[in-house]
Amino acid sequence: MNAEQMKRQFLEYTEIERGRAVKTIQNYDHYLTRFFSQMKIVNVGDITEECVREFRLWLNRQPGTNKDSMKRRTQNYYLIALRAFLKYLRRQGLDNSLSPERIELAKVPERHLDLISSVELDRLLSSADGTDERGLRDKAILELLFSTGLRVSELCSLDSDLDLSRDSFPIRGKGDKVRVVFLSDEAKNAVRAYLKARKDMQEALFVSVPRARNVKSMPGRLTPRSIELMIKTYAAKAGITKKVTPHVMRHSFATDLLNNGADIRSVQQLLGHASITTTQIYTHVTDAHLANVHKQFHSRRRS
Repeated sequence: MNAEQMKRQFLEYTEIERGRAVKTIQNYDHYLTRFFSQMKIVNVGDITEECVREFRLWLNRQPGTNKDSMKRRTQNYYLIALRAFLKYLRRQGLDNSLSPERIELAKVPERHLDLISSVELDRLLSSADGTDERGLRDKAILELLFSTGLRVSELCSLDSDLDLSRDSFPIRGKGDKVRVVFLSDEAKNAVRAYLKARKDMQEALFVSVPRARNVKSMPGRLTPRSIELMIKTYAAKAGITKKVTPHVMRHSFATDLLNNGADIRSVQQLLGHASITTTQIYTHVTDAHLANVHKQFHSRRRS
């Protein structure tokens, strides 16, 4: 069975029947294409344990950041795509194809969270203090990110008809799943002020604002990259030397909830995580009370 033909069918199945995002389809196509090319795969029968192992060795020897080898997490993306493809082959009755269970993901180190302190967060939220349309827009973006824990792509997808009379709204996130996120008073007030200052009639909630008054260009929906650059600018203005991104704001949202007593299951739902395992990466940074327990009980032996 021709591997390229089956790959095309697999990608169509993943997009239509599985309902995965277009970006996911593109990534699967990239990973499988690279695997087929490197290992000279023509037919699905050419995919063997030996060739998969050779490919893994090749991946591990590819340069990554700082001249190190490719990160294990990145290598696993290739293996995840390949396993999904092999599962599809088995589902299509190709029982002689390599079993996906024969491919074991590489162990990766515990994920490191980029975090900012509550003091730094306050400085960041206060740094957008402009009274013009651009400043009000940026203030609304920062407040909305911290209030809702939205992914930057989700934030960019919002439209200007957001109902600010309510304290919550639904958002369609990863895997086309819908969840409810909640608005703080600060976020609602910031968005109201921004919408009041807007002069355009664009559908998008957050749009570009020309810097020069005499520039007559049609405002367009902000992209994730433009928001990343905006937050980087305000982080520098706030005197924060750490790397601050929209996802760091999402981390701050989660850790703030957990530090104030929210249960992990609720935070999972608010973040839109499919698995509780993903949410549990936050728990080890929110166990500040353990220091007090250690100090109180460990020191008794010496007192």
